[in-house]
Amino acid sequence: MAKPVIISVDDEPQVLNAIHRDLRGKYGKDYRVMKAGSGAEGLEIVKQLKQRNELVALFISDQRMPDMEGTQYLAEARQFYPLARKVLLTAYADTEAAIESINTIELDYYLMKPWDPPETNLFPVLDDLLSDWQATVPVPYDGIRVAGTLWSATSHHVKDFLSRNRIPFQWQDIESDPEAAKLVEAISKDKNDLPVVFFPDGDTLVNPDSKDLANKVGLKTEASSPHYDIIIIGGGPAGLGAGVYGASEGLTTLMIEKEATGGQAGTSSRIENYLGFPKGISGFDLAKRATDQAGRLGCEVLTAVEVSDVRTEDHYKVITLSDGAELSCKALVIATGVELRELEAPGVKDLTGAGIYYGAALTEAANYKDKPVVVVGGANSAGQGAMYFARYSSKVTMMVRSSSLDVNMSAYLIDQIGNQPNIEVMTNTVVEEVIGEDRLEKVRCKNTETGKELTLDASAMYIFIGASANTDFLGDLVDRNRQGFIVTGQDLVKDGKRPRGWTLKRDPFFLETSVPGIFAAGDVRQGAVRRVASAVGQGAIAVAMVHQYLKSI
Repeated sequence: MAKPVIISVDDEPQVLNAIHRDLRGKYGKDYRVMKAGSGAEGLEIVKQLKQRNELVALFISDQRMPDMEGTQYLAEARQFYPLARKVLLTAYADTEAAIESINTIELDYYLMKPWDPPETNLFPVLDDLLSDWQATVPVPYDGIRVAGTLWSATSHHVKDFLSRNRIPFQWQDIESDPEAAKLVEAISKDKNDLPVVFFPDGDTLVNPDSKDLANKVGLKTEASSPHYDIIIIGGGPAGLGAGVYGASEGLTTLMIEKEATGGQAGTSSRIENYLGFPKGISGFDLAKRATDQAGRLGCEVLTAVEVSDVRTEDHYKVITLSDGAELSCKALVIATGVELRELEAPGVKDLTGAGIYYGAALTEAANYKDKPVVVVGGANSAGQGAMYFARYSSKVTMMVRSSSLDVNMSAYLIDQIGNQPNIEVMTNTVVEEVIGEDRLEKVRCKNTETGKELTLDASAMYIFIGASANTDFLGDLVDRNRQGFIVTGQDLVKDGKRPRGWTLKRDPFFLETSVPGIFAAGDVRQGAVRRVASAVGQGAIAVAMVHQYLKSI
């Protein structure tokens, strides 16, 4: 943590240098003493310090300055540092303004010039003020800060990206934090251009995209080599499994993830049935452990990078990234998983990110403490989310299309939900409409058996209604079913015939697609068992199949 700052402001160089000298001599060991030759210059220093979230302990300003009077300067500076102590330097003619400012800007003290000797007329006053400041001021957070509004979809995206990539940050809601609001106004003139991200080095990013944010926080976004033995597209459990085994077995391995490693599993509040964790493990922790393990073994991980195209050239696979860069490999593993299906109901699109979220959105749960929320869906992910949100919310209402949770949810979760007093399950229920101006306020639902409609108060709604395959970037390269899931292995062999265009004298390996050397693992496969353990296992098996393939070329 940097030293707290003392700022002196005076337009007369001789006076400014004198007080700066006295302050540095007395307080320089414990404070950083800065000076400014005008109110405008002083305010610029204040804004820069606030952007870096540094502490200001004391302002000392002369009253008579041509561009800005001392009282005006202190009033402006106070908006950024309301707890800093304020001292006005005055002449006899200025005492009335000084006395008035005690009430208007909460002036702590005014001093007549000259203050010589400082040991008698200056330091005792400042010692008392600084001692009082030290006893009352909170220590500021010295990491990344994200300032925006709870109802801003772009603010939610930035928070979610940082959280899922395990980057610590502090959230500042400008609707409830006047200091943060003032600071955002100084950076972004457009109130709708949110969030503003403040970094400890003083840099700021306004409404950044994922790649710019990833670069700034130190995540890797560019490959170190143009060619690899194996490239893995997707960083969920299957991709991480392939990354760990590929790197540990001596293959030069690159994993590409467009959002955050862990995939959908990484957003799970608790995975209870993963082998080896009797008390369960959060998706966050599992993703962190697996990512760290893959990196330690030598797997290179790119984050906030998206693949736009894949093609083959002889025995090589060439991938094109969204920025136009190309990478090649001997074998390719597609582990892109699935994307959550959007809810088609009036109002949902407009309020997504402003009270409506897809998936668990763990970063938002605490913002809805003691408020009613709705969970839409009846599979394990919805149940895990409901149990997590129940820790914060006054009531969690689950809206389930099927007639029972037994259809798609594990028994252990059903039991937990049944024993949670603030969770209500509404079966045979669909969302008809969501209501709200700039944020979610109500959800109108309907019972599909009785036709009865009901409108519930809701501060947030979390949607878990199934998923679609994330494979559009592949085009016609590999065989996919009507839903976009990739067909692999023996499912490609129909009536004893291998897939169209297959030139090898063998059948496709297990997990191999209709293109030799391209494999698929995890939820992106047709017929996949959608469990974390299954995905991790398939990632490992895919690497074993890659070894077999590499022996044949």
